[in-house]
Amino acid sequence: MTTIPLSSTKKGVISVTKVERPYGEDSAPVASIGISLSGNAESPEWKVHLPMDNLSDVIKALQNIKDNS
Repeated sequence: MTTIPLSSTKKGVISVTKVERPYGEDSAPVASIGISLSGNAESPEWKVHLPMDNLSDVIKALQNIKDNS
């Protein structure tokens, strides 16, 4: 797991990890991104699961947002 300090918070973190079988034995791996305002990366208040097949497109979209800010 990678943990990143969450900007504009006192102890918040962003956690990024790969989950191999998020929805059971037959499910495909996902990239899991969590946000914890309390700093608990293991139990984030919000999270999103991105299918690995979509990860490159999501990274490109995020880079585009960053480049055009």
